[in-house]
Amino acid sequence: MTNFILLQAQQGGGLSSILMIVALFVIFYFFMIRPQQKRQKEIRKFRESLDKGSKVVTAGGIYGTIKEVKDTTFLIEVANGVTLRIDKGSVYPTADDANQATQNSEQK
Repeated sequence: MTNFILLQAQQGGGLSSILMIVALFVIFYFFMIRPQQKRQKEIRKFRESLDKGSKVVTAGGIYGTIKEVKDTTFLIEVANGVTLRIDKGSVYPTADDANQATQNSEQK
């Protein structure tokens, strides 16, 4: 009889531990993975909307204005007569653009 009770307690503990692991994955998804995916989607949408004359910041912290858009690169002007060819993956919105995007999304 004692063995039967111990086996039932062990099985119940297994079910609760599985539920805890599933709950941890759900919490991890909603607090870590989902916000990161949303942020990446916003950055991708921003990069697709860039056009000549847009102000950007590179991953290295260089501020500039887009002068030319190609398939995978931008030609940005960082000073009068100084241009750099930058990969599209290393371009981010300036702080002003990010603030405007946040305000626009809050108004909607």
